Amino acid sequence: MTFVHVRLALDRMPPGAVLEVVMKGEEPRRNVPRTATEQGHAIIAQEDAGNGITRLLLRRKI
Repeated sequence: MTFVHVRLALDRMPPGAVLEVVMKGEEPRRNVPRTATEQGHAIIAQEDAGNGITRLLLRRKI
């Protein structure tokens, strides 16, 4: 999942809401958390679920 999809989902959410993102691959694992924090969102948790899948919890900026 690219940050474009994540950003669209975050834009539809109220401030402070939490979004769970499931990503596959090395590039999204590097880029989505970096870009989210650059835009002011908070990373609550990030875990490797195996098979190249990463689970990320983001809190929308307030």
